[in-house]
Amino acid sequence: MLALRGVHTRIGAYHVLHGVDFEVPAGEVTVLLGRNGAGKTTTLRTIMGLWRASAGEVTLRGAPVQALATPDIARRGVAYVPEGMGVFADLSVKENLVLAARGARRPGEFDAARLEWIFGLFPALRKFWLAPAGRLSGGQKQMLAVARAVCEPRDLILVDEPSKGLAPAMVANLVEALRALRREGTTVLLVEQNFHVARALGDHAVVMDDGRVVHRGPMRALADDQALQQRLLGLSLEGVR
Repeated sequence: MLALRGVHTRIGAYHVLHGVDFEVPAGEVTVLLGRNGAGKTTTLRTIMGLWRASAGEVTLRGAPVQALATPDIARRGVAYVPEGMGVFADLSVKENLVLAARGARRPGEFDAARLEWIFGLFPALRKFWLAPAGRLSGGQKQMLAVARAVCEPRDLILVDEPSKGLAPAMVANLVEALRALRREGTTVLLVEQNFHVARALGDHAVVMDDGRVVHRGPMRALADDQALQQRLLGLSLEGVR
């Protein structure tokens, strides 16, 4: 679905990504891991065209997209859930979803079956349908951010730190929602600091350090190798399942 080949990204005077290479297989979940400042968010923003790659190639279904504007990348079936959620606090849940749906200019134009599917994933959105998004809890805002990204079918969804700051019950709900997206056939590239969430969701793991990819492979292999986790991520998860 997605491939990065030798991608470099500079932000002002800072050279952040240094030749990033990895692939995201279609219909599966790839988790981007690494310590704070490793370049994970920059990678997602570069894929979306929010920051321009200074060298290298980003391809979507084999076609280069690194020179495209963000709206053009989105029109190719890519959605992005940023770390800060990015919901419009003064607008209702309904209005947030209308803004995100290219095929609907008003709620009555939503695909009814799709809306029911979203409510099945995130029941709180039905309950607070007419409430300002700013009144939602942090977990509910995160659910709204994901719902906006998938209010219409997407081929690829980029999700940045969805579990950050959420209560365990909300994290569990989010994990189930992302699993449902995978079952639907949506390809997911997930940045996640919570290794337990990453292990529960991921088919593939890509580990970054200092703007470079230092490991690629099956998530199961990383999850089963305590020494590799410690070396790459500084984790100590012995006895935790």
